[in-house]
Amino acid sequence: MILGSFCAAFAVYSAYVWTAATDIPQHRPPGDQVKAGLALFQEKNCIACHQLYGLGGHMGPDLTNVVSAPDKGVDHAKAFIESGTSKMPNFNLGEKQVDALVQFLKFVDSSGTYPAKTPEMSWYGTVAYGAAKHTQ
Repeated sequence: MILGSFCAAFAVYSAYVWTAATDIPQHRPPGDQVKAGLALFQEKNCIACHQLYGLGGHMGPDLTNVVSAPDKGVDHAKAFIESGTSKMPNFNLGEKQVDALVQFLKFVDSSGTYPAKTPEMSWYGTVAYGAAKHTQ
């Protein structure tokens, strides 16, 4: 009787731990505009100066989460893409090209966070990414 209760409790606990917080966001496949933005990002060799997920050049900022950063956003990204800066050339891109690059940056932004978060572990062994803090 007691052994059966422990086995039942173990089974319920195992099922809970196995399924708790296991929802992984599913990405839609990139659309044509995102693919065009990726092609343009590669054609203009943006990775020579910028980084995605910490990989790439170091002259410009990391662009992984530029569109969701509190002090930046879509308009911020568009302004730099359209006019350039003293260090970044103005590529004289058309409106469709700028929109494609922004859509690509949105797609990259939706795929993760950089720098990586340090997750907090719950007492029962699952990872709580919602309460995670950034590492520096």
